[in-house]
Amino acid sequence: GRLEAVTQQMGYHPQYLDSFLKTQHYLMHMDGPLPFDCRHYIAIMAAARHQCRYLVNLHVLQFLRAGGDPQWLRGLEFIPPKLRNLNEINKILAHRPWLITKEHIEKLLKISEWSWSLAELVHAVVLLAHCHALASFVFGCGCEQDEGLGGRGSLKPLSLGNQCFCEATAGNSYSQELLRINRKRSLDSCMELDSLRERMQRIHVETEGRDEMRLLQQDREEGEEQGAEVGVQGASSYGTPGWVSPLTDTDGVVTGATNLACYMQDPDFGYQDFARRDEDQTQVFRVQDYSWEDHGFSLVNRLYSDIGHLLDEKFRMVDGLQSSAMAKRQGCEPSVFKRGIWNYIHCMFGIRYDDYDYAEVNQLLERMLKVYIKTVTCYPEKTNSEMFDRFWKQFKHSEKVHVNLLILEARMQAELLYALQAITQYMI
Repeated sequence: GRLEAVTQQMGYHPQYLDSFLKTQHYLMHMDGPLPFDCRHYIAIMAAARHQCRYLVNLHVLQFLRAGGDPQWLRGLEFIPPKLRNLNEINKILAHRPWLITKEHIEKLLKISEWSWSLAELVHAVVLLAHCHALASFVFGCGCEQDEGLGGRGSLKPLSLGNQCFCEATAGNSYSQELLRINRKRSLDSCMELDSLRERMQRIHVETEGRDEMRLLQQDREEGEEQGAEVGVQGASSYGTPGWVSPLTDTDGVVTGATNLACYMQDPDFGYQDFARRDEDQTQVFRVQDYSWEDHGFSLVNRLYSDIGHLLDEKFRMVDGLQSSAMAKRQGCEPSVFKRGIWNYIHCMFGIRYDDYDYAEVNQLLERMLKVYIKTVTCYPEKTNSEMFDRFWKQFKHSEKVHVNLLILEARMQAELLYALQAITQYMI
């Protein structure tokens, strides 16, 4: 296939792109606990939870190339029970990861004909989190859009040759060519961020602190108004999922999927504000008790060799990105801005940092930016063109991509923290 739209957008930050490509390639194409056809089918299941036709179609084709049974593409009823049993944690991780428990893990690992091994399950969990988060990026950067449609002309992918994004290798010449072209595009559409700089500077003189749960409560109260303003409660602007079988050419070969509903159960299960949780059912996730650096990394790396290093490099890479113009403006501290976005996303999933003053979120992120981040993070399929029109105005294109990379990685880490903690509790 042609150079993918995902790669083209990530090409604004070539160092991150290289790290992403290495991780993607390792998950899908290198030695690991899961068979190759199962990896792509799990990716299909994950992408379908967010109605992400772009990723579903990509992995449908790769599933067939890997020798997968075409009958599986008819839906979950046609796949082995072992794979179908993954549906529950796929659903939970995609929408309400705080609900996953060691009982979910135990059910999958129990001794039976269809049981999972720990190594297989870790591989599957990383795949699910990876594809859920990537779906957010796909919608957030407009990659889901049909190139033939009008609307987001500024986000239309470039055309730079033929290469599948999951088969590209680190350090390839495409990254540098993309960087050169994308820099020119960014300069052409540059708009200053004076208001953002002023908000950043105010943080250092304002001392009022607010509890992060008040932030969540505020977001909940704004939910209905947000829906009216930007249509986040409406269907995706890219259309609703069909209820027909995969597309086939004249020879009967599957060429794409129009039916996304067949790849998931309980389609009405979606994100629910963590602030609305049952206090007796679940508690705030405290990073000082279970963190990626101190707990998750070592567990995932032990059960799925080397993936921990690749994921850790990707987390560190997005945290260290300095190519955004935000880093060059006098008086701005990009690290403060990035941490505000990261912690806001984790806050929506009930993850708390005790050393962080959540008042900074409201000071740094104006309302439309918060609406955008929440929608792309929690229900990306509801992202629409009106939200883009109202959000993109303040940012250069490279900065838009930067924000979406932060959403991708923060969301993925949040899902992994909950899943790996549940696996740890099961093992203990």
